[in-house]
Amino acid sequence: MYGWTGNILRVNLTTKTYKKEAYSEEFAQTWVGGRGFAAKILYDELKAGTDPLGPDNKFIVALGPIAGIPAPNTGKAVVAAKSPLTGFYGDGNLGTRVSEHLRKAGYDALIVEGKADRPTMLYIEDDKVEFLPADAVWGQGTYATNDWIYAKYGKGVGVLNIGQGGENLIRYAVVRSLEGRAGGRPGMGAVMGSKLLKAIVVKGSRPIPQADPANMKALGQGDLKKVGRIDKETGWSIQSTTGVLSFCNEVAGLPVRNFRKTHHPDAWKIDGERLNNARIATYGCPNCTMRCGITIHDKEGRESELDYENIGLLGANLEIFDLPQVGSLNYLCDEYGLDTMSAGCVLGFYADAIDHGATSGDFKFGDAERAKELLRMAAHREGKVGNLLADGSLRMAREFGHGSEAYAMQVKGLDVAAYNCKFIPGQALAFGVAAIGAHHREAWIITFEIKHTTRESYGPEKAAKVIELQRIRGGMFEFLVACRFPWIELGWSLDNYPKYFKASTGLDWTLDDMWTRADRIYGLIKLHFLREFPDTTRKADYPPAVWFDPANADTEGPIAGKVLDAEKYDGLLQHYYDQRGYDRRGIPTKATLDKLGLGREAAAVEKYARLY
Repeated sequence: MYGWTGNILRVNLTTKTYKKEAYSEEFAQTWVGGRGFAAKILYDELKAGTDPLGPDNKFIVALGPIAGIPAPNTGKAVVAAKSPLTGFYGDGNLGTRVSEHLRKAGYDALIVEGKADRPTMLYIEDDKVEFLPADAVWGQGTYATNDWIYAKYGKGVGVLNIGQGGENLIRYAVVRSLEGRAGGRPGMGAVMGSKLLKAIVVKGSRPIPQADPANMKALGQGDLKKVGRIDKETGWSIQSTTGVLSFCNEVAGLPVRNFRKTHHPDAWKIDGERLNNARIATYGCPNCTMRCGITIHDKEGRESELDYENIGLLGANLEIFDLPQVGSLNYLCDEYGLDTMSAGCVLGFYADAIDHGATSGDFKFGDAERAKELLRMAAHREGKVGNLLADGSLRMAREFGHGSEAYAMQVKGLDVAAYNCKFIPGQALAFGVAAIGAHHREAWIITFEIKHTTRESYGPEKAAKVIELQRIRGGMFEFLVACRFPWIELGWSLDNYPKYFKASTGLDWTLDDMWTRADRIYGLIKLHFLREFPDTTRKADYPPAVWFDPANADTEGPIAGKVLDAEKYDGLLQHYYDQRGYDRRGIPTKATLDKLGLGREAAAVEKYARLY
């Protein structure tokens, strides 16, 4: 078996034991890697009702058959667990040297079980595994923790760590690595914290098994240069992802004032041009030649690395249009190890709930200094307010009542990414049916919707586009594992990825073979959800209710007077179900599950939910 090491490392923090476990070629070809491995392992090894913050939950680091190999943007790893935020399968990816080092150590995945008896750092070097005390950095942020690790082992090692957010079980705490790299929006950092696992450090020295290493090296290194050249020709990295802000503001798709507004005259003050002008450094993931991490000095003079989601949700959504102040909010999220998207949504919801009388408080839109204090309180679960903010917008809304759940900007508990879909039906659907909750990673169809089709349409072509993008973005890139940006931003052909896959594994797969695996993984994640929420209805696949509320319509601008139509959205959702092979409840039919090879997995859900 080439392309895969054929091994998983299983570590138990309670007993301080570990073992190498072999997996079959059939398992590899069925689930491929990354998200596929993680979803399958967690499905098989967790019971329904497992406490996400209890010792029985498992923290997974999973890689794919091209992860870590020098080729365009392959320096990614998937982190996964049962989510403390959403209550079912959760994951995320982040750029990290772990992608290379764990594979060179001889493993395609790491399973962490149990709970340590003290703050612990897991050190993996080839066959050696050590459980080391991390008391020295427990209570400290991710920057100090990284520095402490680098001082011990050098900057070339692979690192995953958490800040105070993970330690204090903030439900949207993330896992951090390198400079501005973070992943695991649904609380993967809190799962590490619940296990008293402060950091994972990996150092590997073996070659990654490949079918044709000479060809893989030539192909991958040559294509890295090509991608870098295209980036320079197009100038994408001048603004990188932050160039989206001006576009969203122009087309009325920007989150402003807890998504109440869709554009703002001051948005230009924090846009990509201003960010580029303030740039002091640029960072990227391993094996990247189109680095997207633009770093500026924040209000306090610290280095803060920003992207579109940061400025959209910590800036425009909070009506804070002072770029250094947005940088400060982003720095605090990175330091504490908090998801910037959820943090922006939580703060926006809190200000909105105060405005609408659902709760009392002293936070107002535009108040950057109070926002900083609230982030600190959330990260430390300080007082009643800190505890509320730490649990995410859905739990906050259920605590506040007074109809506030309608404007808590989340789907299935995961806060919405920085795209205001008040009148963008296809992207609203993408959020509604995303595998883990409202994540733009799964499908981003705004440009297709606005530039290449009728914005007002709720037709089947939009459902088809969502599925197409789920197969690519939430599927292939998440199981291979690699970054999607060369394809999205630079037009790097998808046909390149079967070539990398073949050079690595020797298997001559087509893109259709990739889509088959993607559909299987999406089906399995749906079963994860049904196992935990057996009484679910199609309403679980709806975006926030405020997007359907005529009282929330813009009064001026390109979509004045327009909001999503609930009846038409329901029809669009049915188009998605029909094309996916789901019944009217949004549950895969028996024929679909059999086609996907999920009959055995579905049978295990039957005692919780009536599938057929």
